[in-house]
Amino acid sequence: MRPQRIILIRHGESAANVDRTLHGHTPDHRIPLTPRGHEQARAAGVKLWDELFVPAGVAAEGGGGNRVQFYTSPYLRTRETFQGVLEGMKSRGALEVWNYEDPRLREQEFGNYRPPGTYDSIRDERDQFGTFFYRVPGGESGADVYDRLTGAMDTMHRDFQKADFPDNMIVVSHGLTIRLFLMRWFHWTVEEFEKLRNPRNCQYYVLDKMASERYELKTEMLRYTEAETHAYLARQEPGRADMTADDRAGGPAEG
Repeated sequence: MRPQRIILIRHGESAANVDRTLHGHTPDHRIPLTPRGHEQARAAGVKLWDELFVPAGVAAEGGGGNRVQFYTSPYLRTRETFQGVLEGMKSRGALEVWNYEDPRLREQEFGNYRPPGTYDSIRDERDQFGTFFYRVPGGESGADVYDRLTGAMDTMHRDFQKADFPDNMIVVSHGLTIRLFLMRWFHWTVEEFEKLRNPRNCQYYVLDKMASERYELKTEMLRYTEAETHAYLARQEPGRADMTADDRAGGPAEG
């Protein structure tokens, strides 16, 4: 049974969102959430409970109707986000949960350790070349992530064939990965993808199943222009730019 709702949520604020120099000595998959990131995850869990169960009146006594299938990136910051979201949801009521950690939902690989100056030059070159096709030296291109996400979706579609698959599915992943997931799901063009900003930390996108069995994206995505991107990059202190879409002028983001 295909889920009624598919939700894609980015992890909470990570230590590297605050200080990019961590990439010079800490493996990307070991970067944790900040205290603020943990708070964001718990708050997102409370909000998700209300959005999934309260409006439709499906929250059942004892949690019989409150069932969620999670798919989570195995990186530390996404696993911590999953735990925080779960805490927030369970603070509102009983919940039956399944979680599958899928490495194919991980962040785009940027190589191993990356000194700040090297990161800046790669970021600027990628901005000129285009995010989707640019292959990071020693890492992946956006197209590589797109390809592995196709395999992850194949697994999800097989799971959908289970008669008892929950009505609600939540994917806990990373900004670029979420954009590419949506590009693959909705068959968007490369040009459409390049116009999209990353979601903010713990921001989530909601896909609702329609009567036609197709899904509609209910959340408006953040977008940026090329002029905004270059203006944003020009203002950043070398080595410390968090290219997260927030209340600043904008720019593409990782993490």
